[in-house]
Amino acid sequence: MGTAGAVVSLAVAGWLIRVLPGPHLAAVLGIGPVDGTMTISSCYEATDAEGYDDGTDCTGMYTPHAEGGTRHRITLDKAATSHRPGSTVEVRLARGRAHELSGYAVGTWVTVSGLPLGPFLALSLSFRASARHGEWSHNGDYVLVFIAAELISLLLGCVAGVTVSLGIALSG
Repeated sequence: MGTAGAVVSLAVAGWLIRVLPGPHLAAVLGIGPVDGTMTISSCYEATDAEGYDDGTDCTGMYTPHAEGGTRHRITLDKAATSHRPGSTVEVRLARGRAHELSGYAVGTWVTVSGLPLGPFLALSLSFRASARHGEWSHNGDYVLVFIAAELISLLLGCVAGVTVSLGIALSG
């Protein structure tokens, strides 16, 4: 059960990342072709469900590059800058939201992608130790692995976000 449990645990973590934050991270990083353009109507400082600052969002009309697609209103999530009304931005779509490369978005989605790894990595290591020792390992070190993985995820998200923001600022 130990080795199989470890593999299943990591597979579930990979699946969760691929299904939940994966499409957003891919869109923000520019993986794949541009889906279309967005003509900006307005930009505003967004807030999350608790009322905390959540970057800059913009609303506008989306025009797909694909033939037969229809124009519709859409939100540009975590924009790189507060775009002027009437400006056009190339975007990629994920779950009904438009994305562009921005430091805030990269930091957010890298962090959100890394967070599921903590508990599943700790569980996987526990399964492996159980397989080696022939009994269930409930060593407290796995809690430390979980905490370290979560902190590394947060740090990696911050570093990635700051690096992209600097790159965007320096490239103009």
